[in-house]
Amino acid sequence: MSAVRAAARVALGGALILAGVSHLTFARRDFRAQVPDTVVDLSPLDEDGVVLASGVVEVALGSAIAFAPERHRPLVGRVAAGFFTAIFPGNLSQWIHRRDAFGLDTDERRFGRLFLQPVLIAWALWATRAPRR
Repeated sequence: MSAVRAAARVALGGALILAGVSHLTFARRDFRAQVPDTVVDLSPLDEDGVVLASGVVEVALGSAIAFAPERHRPLVGRVAAGFFTAIFPGNLSQWIHRRDAFGLDTDERRFGRLFLQPVLIAWALWATRAPRR
């Protein structure tokens, strides 16, 4: 694996770990703004429970991306891409319902945030792709 791809993989893992820790600690209130009402309606968890659970998942996923053995990295990357796809409705909900959080305090900023999700999906898939032999 190239050094650039390895650095991108570790950086993404670290970013997910930091995001997960922030779910569990200092950014819990902001993350609640991204929980769609439908998720709470269909889940046994309240908003805070969803934030805490997703934080645990992000820490685990970030650790897996950063430290998985090479043979498991493509699977971990696909799982991460699926996770980024699954949480997209939270970002969409924040924009639609005009919920301020993370400095996203205008419609334009909230809308612009939506375009980060495809970047994260591509990053996860690229950084964990199996090396060509």
